[in-house]
Amino acid sequence: MAAPAITGKATAASTRTLALVNLNTGDSGKFLYWENGQYISAALNEISQALRDGRNGEVHDISPELLDLVVRLQQKLNTANPVHVVSAFRSQETNDELAAKSRGVAKHSYHIDGMALDLRIPGRGLNQVRGAALQLAGGGVGYYPRGNFVHVDVGPVRRW
Repeated sequence: MAAPAITGKATAASTRTLALVNLNTGDSGKFLYWENGQYISAALNEISQALRDGRNGEVHDISPELLDLVVRLQQKLNTANPVHVVSAFRSQETNDELAAKSRGVAKHSYHIDGMALDLRIPGRGLNQVRGAALQLAGGGVGYYPRGNFVHVDVGPVRRW
């Protein structure tokens, strides 16, 4: 799978590392997931496990493009602080339960496909995170100040 350049200085010898904390499961880690021009399957599997559905434990592949977007977001914000993940992969069952309780949950959410994260980045305000995500134009950006998170996905570029 070809990987897009993260910055103008990216080369085939560069690496991509992402530190994550799943606030629902307590899983955390620092994952080197891309090196020498390719994604590292074992690391992608570890990330998918760490970002599993916190309600039922179901695991689904997390989009490497989503991980790249989050790395670009950290670079834009000039931080290496671990990303605090409020919601990552959601099984259809979990998504249906959440959608029944809240109008803010899409019935066909990108979370179901491992293509979305709801996150916060310690040391950066939600407005900063939202602004940086909008500037990157890597997909959807949702702003949820009541929930204290920003949604990012690698679907079509849009905002709410």
